[in-house]
Amino acid sequence: MCGIIGVIGHSKVSSLLIEGLKRLEYRGYDSAGIATLLNGRIDRRRSLGKIENLKKLLKKNPIKGNVGIGHTRWATHGIPSRTNAHPHSSGDVAVVHNGIIENYDVLRKDLERKNIIFESDTDTEVIAHLISFFLKKNLSPLKATITALKKVEGAFALGIIFSGINNYLICAKRGSPLAIGKGKNCNYIGSDSIALAPLTQKLCYLNEGDIAEITSKDFKVYDQNGKRVKRKITITSLANNKIKMGGYNHFMQKEIFEQPAVIGDALKYFIDTKKKKLLIPSFAKTIKKIKEIYIAACGTSYHASLIGKYWLEKYANIKTEVDIASEFRYRNIINIKNSLGIFLSQSGETADTLAVLRYFNQQKGKTLGIINSAESSIARESNHVMETHAGPEIGVASTKAFTTQLVALGTLTLFMANFNKAIGRNEMNKLSNALLEAPGQISKILKMDNIFHKTATSIKNAKNVLYIGRGTSYPVALEGALKLKEISYIHAEGYPAGEIKHGPIALVEKGVPVIVIAPSDQLIDKTISNVEELLSRGAKIIFISDKKGIKKINNKKITTICLPESHEIISPILYSIPVQLIAYHTAVLKGTDVDQPRNLAKSVTVE
Repeated sequence: MCGIIGVIGHSKVSSLLIEGLKRLEYRGYDSAGIATLLNGRIDRRRSLGKIENLKKLLKKNPIKGNVGIGHTRWATHGIPSRTNAHPHSSGDVAVVHNGIIENYDVLRKDLERKNIIFESDTDTEVIAHLISFFLKKNLSPLKATITALKKVEGAFALGIIFSGINNYLICAKRGSPLAIGKGKNCNYIGSDSIALAPLTQKLCYLNEGDIAEITSKDFKVYDQNGKRVKRKITITSLANNKIKMGGYNHFMQKEIFEQPAVIGDALKYFIDTKKKKLLIPSFAKTIKKIKEIYIAACGTSYHASLIGKYWLEKYANIKTEVDIASEFRYRNIINIKNSLGIFLSQSGETADTLAVLRYFNQQKGKTLGIINSAESSIARESNHVMETHAGPEIGVASTKAFTTQLVALGTLTLFMANFNKAIGRNEMNKLSNALLEAPGQISKILKMDNIFHKTATSIKNAKNVLYIGRGTSYPVALEGALKLKEISYIHAEGYPAGEIKHGPIALVEKGVPVIVIAPSDQLIDKTISNVEELLSRGAKIIFISDKKGIKKINNKKITTICLPESHEIISPILYSIPVQLIAYHTAVLKGTDVDQPRNLAKSVTVE
């Protein structure tokens, strides 16, 4: 969600802030703004819509200074508007904020009783006025900030500058991610490593409740009570050249076509590609006796988790529960001390998933984070970590992060099956070899791109689209429907094929597209029976299968798409590619903003 960038000690602060905001566009936003400090005076520029609008404003009305903060806003409190755009200011203080202040209404009414006037509808403006209120009581900027934040309930990452105080910036974190970047005679703050990648590779990730004072030369970190603490500086592995589009029309398109390479790279961390043997992870001994697994995730990661459940129960013989993270905490879990909690998140910062991880940690449960960022909160707070090695994913609609999560879950399944001796050596070798074949099979499917473009052309004017599948194909149907509605804005739903006659078939009328995910496994005959039910009611069937599956179809009214034959453990990975490309091409044909779809955010850091 919202993005933060801050720069202190550089003569070109304005341009660096804009460049940083451009790198944060992928998070999703509806307005943007910057504030700088020049000759002790706070100066702001804010605009509604894309950063290009802000750049045009700055061209007409430049802003100078060597200390500044910038923000891309994803609306929570208050409609998208210039007035509600960040930074917010009280005159003495300017603030950028990621997160949600849960008690802002109480704080606002209290401040209004003190004759403080608000200009926006946001929760963030409360922070600016609250800090300013304590400054006027002769507290230092640090003490005023600490005192103000003790009154605040909710989540925040903050960047704060103060009128009349040059070469000084405060940042603070509770619940939302924030990092300090260490440069030479210049320091930075940012929501994530992508924001800071071209500026520095030396990052200090703040802990929960931390507050930091930053100058151009150095920074000091304090805990929430104001006690000085030490936080280590890490060297980020993220290279700036990994976040360029590289000749593709959209980041999403690039990331779809990167999948053979990134899956191949990911597999090298889990399987010896020469000896074709599992590379047992270092945490293996601590989880080898686990009898039950709980998985918590959101969105696309939740769909990957559903597939992982099938695998873990079928091949590793381990009972596995999967929950949407935002619902998990409302369950009454009897005993998790002897269970493994697995937490999937592309960003590693998903607020709901992080909250469940913290619950597990409090209950002394074993925890494993499956993430794409080794520097994220979930990575730092989990007992153990499996990186998906997808590389930066800029498109809001996840593609390569999803399939590399499946690779991680697939290899984790093999690790657990190996510990449990749930399958024999021959079967283990077959499964390992099948996973190693995935990159080559995906490359073949990507060469069929024109077929998926043609499919997109046939559904682009549809009002509703259904996706169906059985077994591991059902979560792929869910993912296909999610992708289509995310970026094309066509209403789409995914269902288990057997559930169609229990209600959803009422939605089927002549011409409604139904995309069927149907590899030729033991469930295909039942799926075909459901197809016939839909066909007889006028549905436009798009049947995605392999040669064996398509041979079972005997109706010219059905559009078929033939994928390579594959082992069932990799079929969810392979069948994800067509639904990604169909969604992508449909969105392009409809002219939507493919990489930054409306109302969506890449990293959901608020609950």
